[in-house]
Amino acid sequence: MIVVGPTAVGKSAFGVSLAQEFSGEIISGDSQQVYRGLDIGTAKVNELEMDGVPHHLINVRELTETFSVYDFVKAANQAIEEILSRGKLPIIVGGTGLYIQALVEGYHLGGEKNHAQMLDLRRELSELSDEALRAQLKQPLAEFNRRRAIRALELETFGAGENVGSPYDFCLIGLSAPREELYQRINQRVELMLAAGLLDEAKLLYENYRSVQAAKAIGYKEFFPYFAGEMSLDEAVEQLKKDSRHYAKRQLTWFRNRMQVNFFEINSPNFPKNAIICAKEFLK
Repeated sequence: MIVVGPTAVGKSAFGVSLAQEFSGEIISGDSQQVYRGLDIGTAKVNELEMDGVPHHLINVRELTETFSVYDFVKAANQAIEEILSRGKLPIIVGGTGLYIQALVEGYHLGGEKNHAQMLDLRRELSELSDEALRAQLKQPLAEFNRRRAIRALELETFGAGENVGSPYDFCLIGLSAPREELYQRINQRVELMLAAGLLDEAKLLYENYRSVQAAKAIGYKEFFPYFAGEMSLDEAVEQLKKDSRHYAKRQLTWFRNRMQVNFFEINSPNFPKNAIICAKEFLK
């Protein structure tokens, strides 16, 4: 299972609910929660919020280290294997669209041009019937599966070892909310982060790790002009809220336009019931 959606929509809490419903463990699909010491600005779940559900790919990198799409896919696949070996359900929860798409659909490492070509091929293959896909395979699959057949044809075209992804089938559940409600949740989250000590985390990055990958994340870089005396704290806070709202919009656009996601509005009277039903149907 994968839970996606914009920032502040409630993915983490819903992910925990799913894990408790289906005896699962959670894998973070967030590009910033991997870093130790960045807890508040990344909205990292704490022990209380985890509610006894094991979480993976959180606090696995130092601030000075990088974490790429390739790193995520490899680490996520390893976590999936380990969780399945315990008889549990892997549940990826996060809003980093590129990471999620790379895990689900594969990511070509030969550059942006080749990646675009691979996506074009994937779109063409997805329109073929099962019979047509079978006919194109040089090596028949032991057990036919459309997604695996498409992946096999991609590898035949672009070469083994260049495309990373996951061999599993996924069900993507997306959470959404009306724009004004989502923006209100974002603004409220920023205020709660500030009260919890967000400025201390941002200052740590500004004074010691200004050039690292983690320092470029929304939630921290907005305060650098404030620390440099170039803007007021109020202006920095408003910039953070604005950047977070724009990021939420980009996240929704990514998941709606690039991936097959089953979206559910969090303020619907049938939420989370219908989302749970969707998960049950997939797992069945």
